Amino acid sequence: MKIKVGFGFDVHQLKEGHPFVLGGVHLEHHKGAFGHSDADVLAHAISDALLGAANLGDIGYHFKNTDDRWKGINSLILLKECVKMLKEAGYSINNIDAMLCIEAPKISPYIPEMKKHLALAMSIAVEDISIKATTNETMGFIGREEGVVAYAVCLIQK
Repeated sequence: MKIKVGFGFDVHQLKEGHPFVLGGVHLEHHKGAFGHSDADVLAHAISDALLGAANLGDIGYHFKNTDDRWKGINSLILLKECVKMLKEAGYSINNIDAMLCIEAPKISPYIPEMKKHLALAMSIAVEDISIKATTNETMGFIGREEGVVAYAVCLIQK
């Protein structure tokens, strides 16, 4: 058995009037993440962690932001495609651990639903996904509510 660890990171600007999607869940907030897809930083960071662990490149390599096929796409669809690539390479997912860095809104009420959406997209158990959140204590672009960041690590096996 071969066990590998992957790390993912993503960041998106927050802009007034944009929808805000994290982990496949639409958050109620006056600002939302801006990007080529639905800008779901959590799904993107997890996708990069999985692809990286299996040495399959990164999300930008497979889903270029210059390709109109991915414009506005639900990032859970991209995550499903990453999981498909992982399985084709002979890997399975053991667990995901993710951290969101965001000043507002408070994320804890949304975490159970995020875990359900992500588990379904990856075909893994909800208990194999950990999502945590922290603020930036009002410092920097996160503290000024100009952006949101997600980090993720995964453990996969072959």
